[in-house]
Amino acid sequence: MAAKSSSTKKSTKEAKSELAVSYNEFKEHEGQRYTGMKIGRSHKWRYDQGEWKETKITPDLWQIGYAVTKRRAGRAPEGSGVPVGTEYHWYVLAHQNVAKQTANDYTTSLTGLKFKIAHKRAGGEKWSATPRTQRKRMITFLRSVLADLEKQADREGAVVAARRTGAAPKQRKPRTAPATMKRATGRQRRARRVSAPRYAPGATRAQRGERSKVTAAR
Repeated sequence: MAAKSSSTKKSTKEAKSELAVSYNEFKEHEGQRYTGMKIGRSHKWRYDQGEWKETKITPDLWQIGYAVTKRRAGRAPEGSGVPVGTEYHWYVLAHQNVAKQTANDYTTSLTGLKFKIAHKRAGGEKWSATPRTQRKRMITFLRSVLADLEKQADREGAVVAARRTGAAPKQRKPRTAPATMKRATGRQRRARRVSAPRYAPGATRAQRGERSKVTAAR
């Protein structure tokens, strides 16, 4: 039993060591090299009781401030992650949905995006980007979000327009122009007149028959 327990502990340590190596190794995404958590994985955090302050700027605009300690739901693999003291500057763009429960209570949920603007290494004094560069990165991020929203709006608009107009009308076969038809009809008439036998205005039906026989004999 002791040997089995020792083997289990060893395999657990090896797994954690592999996770730490995977976390710190260089990776690539769309031509950009990075370290840390692999694209597609996720963190889970629990936030302590914090303070959310907001100030009304316009009828629809509020300035917000939030300060709290967040704690990992699990535990980071030993040896992974950045050193203690590292700082990050994130830009958050999110939806906050709230529902009033009582005069003083609301339920709230926050969903959206956060984009890394800069970081500062543990023990360092300078950020990885100057304030000017940080603003440029924020502008780039917001432009990309705006472009995605516009594409989504265009797609939805096209769907709505298609529903209103219904199915596209079937293409009809091109018709011959009226003038061309008239000319063709005229030629056909003249051809019939030339080939058809001619009779005297007062000819009887018998005389017409005799004339037809003579014409056929020729």
